Amino acid sequence: MPDNQGSRVALPLFASALRESQRLRLATLTKLRWLSVAGQAAACIFVAWGLWFPFPVWACFGLIALSVVLNLFLSFNYPQSHRLSSRAAGLILTFDILQPSGLMFLTGGVQNPFSIFLIVPAMIAAATQPARTVVGLGLLAIASATALVFFHMPLPWSGAEPLLLPGAYLGGMWFALATTIVFSTFYIYRVAAEARALSDALGATELVLQREQHLSALDGLAAAAAHELGTPLATIALVAKEMGRTVPAGDPQREDVDLLIAQSQRCRDILRQLTSLSSSSEVHLARLPVTSLLDEVVAPHRGFGVAIRVNAHGGEEAEPVMRRNAGVLYGLGNIVENAVDFAQSEVTIECRWSAEDVRLTVMDDGSGFAPETLSRIGDPYMAQRDGGARESGGGLGLGLFIAKTLLERSGANIRFANRPEAERPGAVVEVVWPREAFNIDRSRPSLTEAEAAPPAIADDRLPA
Repeated sequence: MPDNQGSRVALPLFASALRESQRLRLATLTKLRWLSVAGQAAACIFVAWGLWFPFPVWACFGLIALSVVLNLFLSFNYPQSHRLSSRAAGLILTFDILQPSGLMFLTGGVQNPFSIFLIVPAMIAAATQPARTVVGLGLLAIASATALVFFHMPLPWSGAEPLLLPGAYLGGMWFALATTIVFSTFYIYRVAAEARALSDALGATELVLQREQHLSALDGLAAAAAHELGTPLATIALVAKEMGRTVPAGDPQREDVDLLIAQSQRCRDILRQLTSLSSSSEVHLARLPVTSLLDEVVAPHRGFGVAIRVNAHGGEEAEPVMRRNAGVLYGLGNIVENAVDFAQSEVTIECRWSAEDVRLTVMDDGSGFAPETLSRIGDPYMAQRDGGARESGGGLGLGLFIAKTLLERSGANIRFANRPEAERPGAVVEVVWPREAFNIDRSRPSLTEAEAAPPAIADDRLPA
């Protein structure tokens, strides 16, 4: 059974490291600002000396120069790979709202068609920053748009008289800006949050699988090490015995030679044990009958004050046997652990198999799933089940998502439900494999002891 306690320790550390890697890079903002500087400068040059519209062009260039100074300051003082904290990113994006707001003030306020760019910093924040920063920058953008409705210099125009747009039109422009900021930031924030949650969960799934594969590989590594050490050990033993023949019994070095011979023999015995351990256990580990699977899954969760009853029924059908799969063991272990956490006194595991499928049902006598959460079970970071766990923890988020993902990858279908009202309350999780998906692939011969064992240390390489 996978070490769930170790996984509980590893997953928070992994999530913390992943959140660190998802912080906004400084290079992203500086490159976007260089693009903004180029666009703003080109627009000012075209309007001032292409269309010859009068407006305070040098004041606009002064605001553009502030963006250049900020970019140069950040580039010289921080590496481009530097990841910004939420506070630092919020301050930089605040500048990216106030600077174009100043340009809009000099060039007609919300009448300027480029006022739409006020929403860009809020959208960047929605994709990368926490909710508090997103709300603050969104409100700042709306406040800037509101101020620009009433306070601004005339829109650059060719006529002697400034262009005056109707108040209703300006109100519509403001409303369009405000609603676009609200809708776009909310939409992007939700999409980005779900993407981050899914990325975290899939990354944690990979971490769990890598850890289990690493543990499964230790036996093979030990046997491989024993095999590789056989040749140099044979040489040492041979040289030691030759020395024993040449050193007389009364020689002071005879005791050291005897010790060397004895220790080389001891090393030989240890290496033979390692090799025989792998060869004798590999076949057993590779094949896992369903009842053995249940015993291995349930064993770590006994002794916590909750009775676990296991009932296995197969009729006349042969018991299904699967290849050992760390993902299946971890997934089922997580479901059983969840049931034990929420149960009042008992968890029942029913296992039935037929010629068509293998069906595993885990039932607890807790409060069951809340109706509004049943359709969302298996989503990462979902809310906790009603009633709460008896112990600390007990959420239904990342762990259950990992379990569902691993079991579905093995070919299983999973159903979450509550017990019928006629029965006692509690939750039901049903896992069903098609028989051909659960069974060992019959198109390939089963592992024999000779195939499963790594190359053994040949006895004739060591002196008798």
